[in-house]
Amino acid sequence: MRHSPGFLRLVDDAKSRIKEADFHEIKRRLDGREKLTLIDVREDNEWARGHLPGAVHLGKGIIERDIEQAFPDKQTALVLYCGGGFRSALVADNLQKMGYTNVISMDGGWRNWTEAGYPVEKPGENATG
Repeated sequence: MRHSPGFLRLVDDAKSRIKEADFHEIKRRLDGREKLTLIDVREDNEWARGHLPGAVHLGKGIIERDIEQAFPDKQTALVLYCGGGFRSALVADNLQKMGYTNVISMDGGWRNWTEAGYPVEKPGENATG
């Protein structure tokens, strides 16, 4: 997907303030049983087609509204992901502005995760991959 220059500038600005981790690193950390909360910030229709095992869905359109109720402890380790790592970077920036201190945007997102053959969950199925 080609993104508009204005959107890319916005993402680059957010990325200058947030922590990112490559999707391989997140997989290694999960395999090591590190306590991470995966949050899928994609749209409802994207979530419905599949998501990372154990992920929580809080789409980009509502996460700022609902995050404090879902995760009141602002030190909770949150790993945000989207399709490729751009929307999750924008959300990570906003959550940091809201006082969350342990937020990571997963670079590569759903696209790279699935291309690597890592496990996914689809409606009506258990983790596969």
